[in-house]
Amino acid sequence: MRVLIVEDETRLAATLQDLLEMNGYTADVSHDGESGLDNALTSIYDVILLDVMLPKLNGFDVLRRLRAEGNATPVLMLTARSEVSDKVQGLDCGADYYLTKPFEPKELLACIRALTRRTPELRDTGTLTCGDLRLETSNFTLSCADRSVRLSRKEFDMMEVLMLNQKLVLTKEKLLLKVWGYESEAEDNNVEVYISFLRRKLAHLRSTVKITTIRMAGYSLTPGEDPT
Repeated sequence: MRVLIVEDETRLAATLQDLLEMNGYTADVSHDGESGLDNALTSIYDVILLDVMLPKLNGFDVLRRLRAEGNATPVLMLTARSEVSDKVQGLDCGADYYLTKPFEPKELLACIRALTRRTPELRDTGTLTCGDLRLETSNFTLSCADRSVRLSRKEFDMMEVLMLNQKLVLTKEKLLLKVWGYESEAEDNNVEVYISFLRRKLAHLRSTVKITTIRMAGYSLTPGEDPT
């Protein structure tokens, strides 16, 4: 899961990024509203943590423009302002939840888990499935029947994106953004290498699930036919 943190307090932003990455998330940071909006509009994020008091463009305006563009990414607003009117304004702009500073790390993580449960595939168990495959998001384990392998972080991120979008065609550009982020210098070859790694893992697991190359388009994860 990739999270965008839009927070102008550099120390707090770094603390939030460290907290999220320690708990298995990939986190990017924007320090003002304009760059935060630009990054949010890439649609590569699963959750956005959005401060209200931001330079260049405040959090309310960021959220209004984001929703006006049809972007439905869950947004958790963070603010030191506790007035009811501010919370109402944030919710009316399209926020999914409102957290007042200071907050406990456990509370923030619980809010993020609640927002990501919007994803039907993860709602109940934290396990993604496709055909005979199971991906455990808590320990990066990919399993098929009684066989399992532990994935590296990038392998896990790639497989997670594929499983959340199974049967859809994902371009190399989309995979690069989702797995490496918008500031990375990774190239198409990086995607090809990790797709190769995952294909080897699927062969080792003897899974019927395939990562199919769609010529001139991208990749698609498709359940194979049950051999029985």
